[in-house]
Amino acid sequence: MFSQIIKLLRILSSETSPLQISAGISLAMVAGLTPLISLHNLFVIFILLIFKVNIAAFLLGLLFFSSISFFLDPTFHQVGLTVLNSQYLNELWTNLYNISIWRISGFNNTITMGSLLISLIAFTPLLILSNYLIKRYRSHLLIYLNNSWIFRLIKSSKIATRLISLAE
Repeated sequence: MFSQIIKLLRILSSETSPLQISAGISLAMVAGLTPLISLHNLFVIFILLIFKVNIAAFLLGLLFFSSISFFLDPTFHQVGLTVLNSQYLNELWTNLYNISIWRISGFNNTITMGSLLISLIAFTPLLILSNYLIKRYRSHLLIYLNNSWIFRLIKSSKIATRLISLAE
């Protein structure tokens, strides 16, 4: 856990654009909350590789969101069940299920449908919020920490450098 915190602080303090880090976190939310072996996660990886997205932020976010997705599965199931049982969308689901690529994608699974729907709805707010928080962190907290005497003392200590090198 210590190594993940150090990696997160390094990512936040790096020269990488806040939007690239935020995009990595947001894409990790989509991939982490939904079942990992899914057709739509290939699309997420495609976006990750095509656009300038921070891969380290994606991997840390994927680890985080995958670990909490288990606890959110009952909510995903309820949302997916509601959407898949909607009488207004019944004809659409029937037509899509008759197309083989949709059948392979697993969208008829309630957890897959619910988790994808929730993660797509939360994608833009998480992107905006994390971008804002990273900018605030860099403009306020990071400057304050770098100027504080205790932080300079910790950074110069041999124990701290040894711990950081072990975490890498």
